[in-house]
Amino acid sequence: MILVTGGAGFIGANFVLDWLRGSDEPVINLDCLTYAGNLENLVSLAGDPRHVFVRGDICDTALLADLFSRHRPRAVIHFAAESHVDRSIHGPGAFIRTNVEGTFSLLQAARAHWQSLAGPERGAFRFLHVSTDEVYGSLGPTDPPFVETRAYEPNSPYSASKAASDHLVRAWHHTYGLPVLTTNCSNNYGPFQFPEKLIPLVIANALAGKPLPIYGDGMNVRDWLYVGDHCAAIRAVLERGRPGETYNIGGWNEMPNLEIVRTICGLLDELHPDSPVRPHADLMTFVADRPGHDRRYAIDARKIERELGWRPAETFATGIRKTVEWYLENRNWVEHVQSGAYREWVQQNYGERT
Repeated sequence: MILVTGGAGFIGANFVLDWLRGSDEPVINLDCLTYAGNLENLVSLAGDPRHVFVRGDICDTALLADLFSRHRPRAVIHFAAESHVDRSIHGPGAFIRTNVEGTFSLLQAARAHWQSLAGPERGAFRFLHVSTDEVYGSLGPTDPPFVETRAYEPNSPYSASKAASDHLVRAWHHTYGLPVLTTNCSNNYGPFQFPEKLIPLVIANALAGKPLPIYGDGMNVRDWLYVGDHCAAIRAVLERGRPGETYNIGGWNEMPNLEIVRTICGLLDELHPDSPVRPHADLMTFVADRPGHDRRYAIDARKIERELGWRPAETFATGIRKTVEWYLENRNWVEHVQSGAYREWVQQNYGERT
């Protein structure tokens, strides 16, 4: 079986669902169920013996030791992380604890487990660490995209904490021989994404007739990766990646935030014609930028295509249509995650920017 951390969050839940659609290999799913972890994401697996959910913290060393001892996973896929830049600006401590201390605890537990294995089992074990392109810093308009050998230049508490975790993973490979794999992905979008990130926030606000906040001039550029493509890439890295290597995963979809919002508004006009707020673009509102906002990210994903044969199946046009359709078909899910705590956060982060 495999051990997945953060498997009730956005990318982790999509990965668990995707894994069990294509394999009978069981999953131990360890998640702390913070605000972004949601068991509703996994409701389709209720009663499925292949899915063993454990609520727990990756900083809990006793729990980790027990899980490795009892279940003896052949691989760890490490998604668990605090991941929202704005939240890291308001409260960086949680990011250091989960992303740095938690990754350290998990590496130590995985190393002890790996060293207890012998023969083919030891040779087959893998620790796959899921990271972000934000560790590389910011690009200028004409700079070439990020490659795996680019120097790290993190600019936010979030990206700094992920950079630290990447360095720990690398060190555990070079010092102890732990067979690790690291992936650095671009901005993900798709089903089950908590509506603090740009795309689900815009969809949720538009459906509610609320302003669509756009930071600064809206020309910050990101590369966009459909979450289903990301899951396929992780499977490829786990199956065929070379231990100690890093693989950048991108969607080949560079686009400014302003164009993203306009695209979503156009799709909502088309797919939700009864909306009382059409055209949805009338809800667009420019707000004060966030501190240290990186101007551009872009991923060069040629290495993973060349070595592992992976390339995204979705264009942005097909992926964003699937995403908007999912949110329209799952309005109850959106309403359930928008709790009082979520509303307080939105007020804290956006209330003084308008």
